Amino acid sequence: MTARIYQPAKTAMQSGRAKAHHWVLDFEQAEAKRRDPLMGWTSSGDTRQQLRLEFESREEAIAYAERNGVPYTVQEPKARTVTPKSYADNFAWKQTR
Repeated sequence: MTARIYQPAKTAMQSGRAKAHHWVLDFEQAEAKRRDPLMGWTSSGDTRQQLRLEFESREEAIAYAERNGVPYTVQEPKARTVTPKSYADNFAWKQTR
């Protein structure tokens, strides 16, 4: 069972980058989910799938996986470029040819 180490994206409800600097270790599915015929709930016998471990840095997450013998893959976050804008730029007269 392999694990995935990544830095999660901020939620749509956030405007800032606070609490988005941690790293997460998630385990992949070891077995397929199945539907309960009586209640219709989806279930699985794999309990590691419910784990979500958070770390302060990427190196801590990698060290945890190596210490416990868990094979892992690291997904690097995409580079985010922010161009500074001001409200006045919406009304600025720009000559385009």
